[in-house]
Amino acid sequence: MRHPEKFLKLFLVSALLAPVLPGLLSSAEVEVEKLSAYIAKAREDWGVPGLAVAIVKDGEVVLAGGYGDRELGAGKPVDSDTLFAIASNSKAFTSAAIATLVEDGKVAWNDRVKKHLPWFQLYDRYVTDELRVFELLCHRSGLGTFSGDLLWYGTHYSSEEVVRRARFLPPKGVFRSDFGYSNLMFIAAGEVLKAASGKSWAEYVEERFFTPLGMKRTRATVRGLEKIDNVATPHGEVMGRLVTFPWVSWDSMGAAGGVISSVRDMSLWLRMQLAEGHWDGRRYFSRESSRKMWKPHMLTGVSAADRKRHPSTHFKAYALGWGTQDYLGRKLVRHGGAYDGMYSGVMLVPEEKLGIVVLTNSMTGISHALILRILDAYLGGKERDWSSEFLPRENRGRRRKIEIQEALVRGRVKDTKPSLGLAAYGGTYGGPLYGDASVKIEDGRLVLRLAPAADLVADLEHLHYDTFLLTWRKKFPWFGRGTCRFLVDKSGKVEELKLDVPNDDFWFTELEFRRR
Repeated sequence: MRHPEKFLKLFLVSALLAPVLPGLLSSAEVEVEKLSAYIAKAREDWGVPGLAVAIVKDGEVVLAGGYGDRELGAGKPVDSDTLFAIASNSKAFTSAAIATLVEDGKVAWNDRVKKHLPWFQLYDRYVTDELRVFELLCHRSGLGTFSGDLLWYGTHYSSEEVVRRARFLPPKGVFRSDFGYSNLMFIAAGEVLKAASGKSWAEYVEERFFTPLGMKRTRATVRGLEKIDNVATPHGEVMGRLVTFPWVSWDSMGAAGGVISSVRDMSLWLRMQLAEGHWDGRRYFSRESSRKMWKPHMLTGVSAADRKRHPSTHFKAYALGWGTQDYLGRKLVRHGGAYDGMYSGVMLVPEEKLGIVVLTNSMTGISHALILRILDAYLGGKERDWSSEFLPRENRGRRRKIEIQEALVRGRVKDTKPSLGLAAYGGTYGGPLYGDASVKIEDGRLVLRLAPAADLVADLEHLHYDTFLLTWRKKFPWFGRGTCRFLVDKSGKVEELKLDVPNDDFWFTELEFRRR
């Protein structure tokens, strides 16, 4: 926020925010002023171009404002109406949408997925036949974390086609025993919603939540976003340099991460959630459904680092579109979100009627630090500088990514040549999971193109033996350079290529590309 002290005066009298008792200066208001100053300083310390924060307490909005700029150097300040991608915080909307279908009698939580999607298929017949609707929403399908996400990222595949191709993914865990964060299963939940309601996921959440709640600026697609004012620009780091990225379509995975919103609009969503589905004279879903969505369904565990950092936390679990844990003697209901160039965080403390949302136009962990500082202020925790504690870890992570990229070239075996002429590597490669890739000679060098995703085009430069350094022609916030290794059979012909693009989110090693 450029002038937080002006905002603090304005929010007390703004008709758009909840009213404050006249003449009463509560300790909460004093705390909000301190928190606002803390947020402003943290943003500068972390180098985040812009962010917005809203705090809801006892049904009232006590803070809703912006800090910094929508775009680095553009001089356009963020405010409470600035739009950001909330990414995986969209999953709570999908769970709530399924809850409304359950209450309308169109779906049952325990329905087999195949009842609504007869074509649905996963890696195992038993899992395919037994997977239930509620299990799509709590990450216990046996698929690995982020497995298959390249099926939707930048591809021309529809939501249905993404789910259909999931049958070629091998399991990484045990069905109903191991946690694996699966965007694909939430996309499948969106397909269940479509089959049961006759409406697309985007149409349904707009009709059942955005419109009646008064979330006037919130949308479920990037289409038409360029015509709207007050939209944040995504930012991320490429080899240590902060750059902007364009908005990209996540429409095919909307049910897993497609909502775009502001903190003002999200404060309406938080108040309804904290009121267990009953808000402003309207019933969105029942209290029973609220408890179902906040109930732990899949334990995720507390790491040794978490135990040391948060000694009051004894459990962590995933509910339905929400994560849950305990902290300072209260149950937390929470989630994070990560989009190309934007991270977000949402936190509910139902017992205290407290809700927090942080939306940012950067790819950093600042939202978690800010949420913890706000939690401590309201829950009576020790005043702890989470921003300063987390920032060194953030910087180590940034350096690690640069080092991994540099190591690709440092690991080159000198004085080697390809075993074949460049033309021998050309051709079409593919597999049933992802589709085709082509390798052709262009201007004297090999060029890789992944057919399902028009932007995934890379130049291949010989690294050593039959391995080539892969450099994408377009910059991506999630990944940089990688390697393309050609496998040559005993007759001296190329039979397969394997991609390895180091990153924490998209598994190129899952993709099969055999010579056609």
